[in-house]
Amino acid sequence: MPIYEFICEDCGKEFEVLLKSRDEIDSVRCEECNSPRIKRLMSVTGAVITGGSSTSKPTVTTQKCESGTCAHLNLPGYSR
Repeated sequence: MPIYEFICEDCGKEFEVLLKSRDEIDSVRCEECNSPRIKRLMSVTGAVITGGSSTSKPTVTTQKCESGTCAHLNLPGYSR
């Protein structure tokens, strides 16, 4: 059962949901404001990235959230 990360397009709340199947994604609503206008975020994986210059390497930032610790992968050249 995968854990999916979402952000609410109305209130900006980031949250995680454990889903039994991918079909349940359509029923997910924001934990904060109950809005159905949510966007799935790209989750951090356990991959090793090699090559490239030191200025273009991805970084990972973590922060505390209600469900524990949330990690965000910052990709060079990508913005939300």
